[in-house]
Amino acid sequence: MDLSVFLAVIAAAAMHAGWNAVLKIRLDPFLAVVLVNAACGVLALPVALHLGPPAAHVWPWIAASVAIHLVYYLTLSGAYRRADMGQVYPLARGSAPLLTTVLSVTLVGEAVDAQGFLGVGLLALGILSLAWPRAGIAAIDRTALRLALMCGVSISAYTLVDGLGARSASSAHVYTSWLFVADSLVITLFGLAWKGPRALAPTLSFLGPGLAGGAMSLAAYWISIWAMTKAPIGLVAAVRESSVLFGAVIAVVVLHEPLRRERLIAAALIVAGLVLIKLH
Repeated sequence: MDLSVFLAVIAAAAMHAGWNAVLKIRLDPFLAVVLVNAACGVLALPVALHLGPPAAHVWPWIAASVAIHLVYYLTLSGAYRRADMGQVYPLARGSAPLLTTVLSVTLVGEAVDAQGFLGVGLLALGILSLAWPRAGIAAIDRTALRLALMCGVSISAYTLVDGLGARSASSAHVYTSWLFVADSLVITLFGLAWKGPRALAPTLSFLGPGLAGGAMSLAAYWISIWAMTKAPIGLVAAVRESSVLFGAVIAVVVLHEPLRRERLIAAALIVAGLVLIKLH
């Protein structure tokens, strides 16, 4: 992975953790998801209109991604409603890198050698260990655990779809801008149909955080999709999950969740994995 691509994905990881922290504002997590993604659509729309629509063969990729993202939003917000960010975020993100890498090698035929797999494995182990409470995994709400793991599967699915979709498009920027426009439209309409306009009204009091979260989410995933056209999808996905390091800092400093020795060990594993991936 080229150094410029590697550093760009690290920056995307930091922004990804930031927008996930926005989901823990004093607002129902699903409403926060709708707010953030509506902001993404508003910000992406001018770019999409300027670049023009993608070719017809690209729309099925976008449609598939939007459908998978809907599962992602529902499982993520449901897990955040039941457990701390410090537990949910690592479980959701940590369960994805190995699965994504294996699928990218077996289904797409990308070249990742033993060192690359070792790096991804160390990174995934470090991420998952962040979610392990002192009392053990059983201390996590079982529904939150299931939702977080389902979220991880959806992350692997949309990562592969978007990496391949962007490669099939004339431009990663065309693909990404229209993906965000379509995605925000679908999640907003879904929210209106499910909750009703009156239930979504509280989001108007959080337009500032929503726009900030939307800008971070948009930039983070835009960079990631672009990177997947320049480097193996599995490795980009793994480096992106270093966002848990930034998420752990946010959880402790901003959300005042407890700092544990296990988080320091996890950080060392994640950094070791990143070094192996960069040297791959």
